[in-house]
Amino acid sequence: MLGILLGLGGTSYVIASFGSFLDTVLWTASNTLRLSGGAYRRRIADPVAAREGRKPSTMERAGERSGGAANMKAAIYTNYGPPDVVRIADVEKPVPRDDEVLIKVRAASVNPLDWRLMKGKPSILRIFFGLRKPRLGRPGVDVAGEVEAVGRNVAQFKPGDEVLGACRGAFAEYGCTAASKLVMKPGNVSFEQAASANVAGLTALQGLRDKGKIQPGSKVLINGAAGGVGTFAVQIAKTFGADVTGVCSTRNLDLVRSIGADEVIDYTQQDFTTSNQRYDLILDCVGNHSFSACRRVLSPDGRYIGIGAPHDASMIVILAQMIKDLLLSVFGSQKAVMFIAKSSQDDLALLGELIATGKLKPVIDSRYSLSDAPNAIRHVEEGHARGKVIIDCAPAHGSNPQITQITQMQ
Repeated sequence: MLGILLGLGGTSYVIASFGSFLDTVLWTASNTLRLSGGAYRRRIADPVAAREGRKPSTMERAGERSGGAANMKAAIYTNYGPPDVVRIADVEKPVPRDDEVLIKVRAASVNPLDWRLMKGKPSILRIFFGLRKPRLGRPGVDVAGEVEAVGRNVAQFKPGDEVLGACRGAFAEYGCTAASKLVMKPGNVSFEQAASANVAGLTALQGLRDKGKIQPGSKVLINGAAGGVGTFAVQIAKTFGADVTGVCSTRNLDLVRSIGADEVIDYTQQDFTTSNQRYDLILDCVGNHSFSACRRVLSPDGRYIGIGAPHDASMIVILAQMIKDLLLSVFGSQKAVMFIAKSSQDDLALLGELIATGKLKPVIDSRYSLSDAPNAIRHVEEGHARGKVIIDCAPAHGSNPQITQITQMQ
């Protein structure tokens, strides 16, 4: 049910984002936001030591300095609301558990899930993440960076390794995540490219391959072809040998052609559901057409993979439409598929290999500094980003860089 509700998350892939987020949030749930100085840990440990007649511990652990814990900059929010509730604060640098990796974050990317959780909408989300105030006010899931330290059970990575994957609270200078959520970053792939791959890349790959059953020669339509998932999906579909049609706005026609689409449809001029074409697979990253409407342009055994919903759709309307679509799918040969992306090291490694060999070129809409994270989230919330929005989490070294537009593929 929660995955369905998160499908209300705007013009992209919040359902799929939640699949990746859910894996990373489980280990985070017990880690309340720790302010600098180790106050959270001392609040728990010191009373226990006093009851047992011991002095408070002064033992240092990896990532700590003598006299107190090391600090870092991180994006946090302690109230639900618009991007203005996000601020950059000094927080305690995390320490990896036995099966975790501490990452020096070089780049992170923004997903619709980030602003949905920040706003606490739809309101039912607050049942899971805090009724009045968010329990996990640390945005960011997609990450790329360098391994700083590893837990005692981690053999796959060592300090200095460059990695990509999933890490809750990625909008920060450092982050901890399970080793199983990471893979090695190919040397010729930039940190910005690597940070774009996790949610959007996994969603496109698994949606087309696993749920869409794509085959060489398949006729595939990508609705929302210029967005985060869409730009990945167009290129991944081409690697499978599919014939790809991309649906986008007028200003994005050339972009979608440049990443490999065989045909493009300007949705401001033409409704693709009224065309004479037939498609074996529709990957809908927008959700502005129902399955019943898309059935008109699906082949007799075609599949509709829905991973988005209109930005302003009400929960009741969306749930009613989903039920209708599922019923149509059950009693017909054309199928509507509900989809939640899964965390997969094998698939992440495949995405990294495709990028390294030039078969997949992430499209970067813009880059923001960590200090400008609220505006990065706002840009994605507005729903018109082309490709991915990146947050550069490396220290600015005295500068305060603003948004940098990157309109070409990296």
